[in-house]
Amino acid sequence: MQVVDLRSDTITKPTLKMREVMAQAEVGDDVYGEDPTVNRLENMAAELVGKEAALFVPSGTMGNQLAVMTHTQPGDEIILGQESHIFYYEVGGFAKLSGVQARTLDDSIGIFSGDDLKSVIRDDNIHYPKTGLICLENTHNRAGGVAITKEKTDMICKVAQKNNIPIHLDGARLFNAVIQLDIEVKELVKNVDSVMFCLSKGLAAPVGSILAGSKEFIEQARKNRKMLGGGMRQSGIIAAAGLIALDERVEELQVDHDLANRLAKGIKEAGLKAIDIKEVNTNFVILEVDEDVYTTDEVLEILAEHGVKMTYFGSGLIRAVTHKDLSVGDIDYVIEVMNGELLV
Repeated sequence: MQVVDLRSDTITKPTLKMREVMAQAEVGDDVYGEDPTVNRLENMAAELVGKEAALFVPSGTMGNQLAVMTHTQPGDEIILGQESHIFYYEVGGFAKLSGVQARTLDDSIGIFSGDDLKSVIRDDNIHYPKTGLICLENTHNRAGGVAITKEKTDMICKVAQKNNIPIHLDGARLFNAVIQLDIEVKELVKNVDSVMFCLSKGLAAPVGSILAGSKEFIEQARKNRKMLGGGMRQSGIIAAAGLIALDERVEELQVDHDLANRLAKGIKEAGLKAIDIKEVNTNFVILEVDEDVYTTDEVLEILAEHGVKMTYFGSGLIRAVTHKDLSVGDIDYVIEVMNGELLV
């Protein structure tokens, strides 16, 4: 049976070239700052996003949590979207690791408004916590992979700068936004104080993310990384794949976006009464299920019986994510299965 895995772009396998450079990577002890491959990756990443320095971390979640920990003090309040990854999917890490509380805003379209932000920034009052950080996300996962424009990002940055509050950008799929918006990554993140992006999603490296910001910020984040157990030794073996990811995979993300649009178009043209396309952004396709015909779980089970894997995304919603390990033939097979099994 053919298997087409659309659950996430995290399931991508490293390329043959990545495997080759990993085997041959020059390594040293990175905790001592002596791994030349890690140093190259961090320098390349910092230059790419236009920041002074960068830090290689095992995961995007660790990168985000390090950003919160480094920007804030215990007792601070952070402002972030109620659907953001940091709030929704990171196990309450900011509360336990950084001792901060969250003030959430409506980011159902991928970003909250400047007016909403202004309304929740704390005054200097003895009763209030300090607003220590504002967090954004691009692309925004739970908003359906939507790419947030520079104009919208800068609008929030302007409010933050006026109030002397740092901004951290969770850019797990930052380069999908860059491709979608046709903008240089330096420009897109120019006005944020720190940015995290993953190497292990659409860029297809097997593991690792980057946290970037000022030199002083990264120095402290490096110490915090050690405290959290993220100090890696001969990590050039995995950093080598990250170099290939940044050098060769960024432009290829357009193929993933094209596959997402092909899938959406095919489902629409099939005329399935129980399935509609809620939205298509970057490499995400969000399917809306008419639960008067099928439950969401029933649709997922029917697809799974034919080797098609997608993700439950809430009542009546299914997420499909395209990535480098899928072909046009795979997408057409999914459309064929849906047309054959879900046509009511």
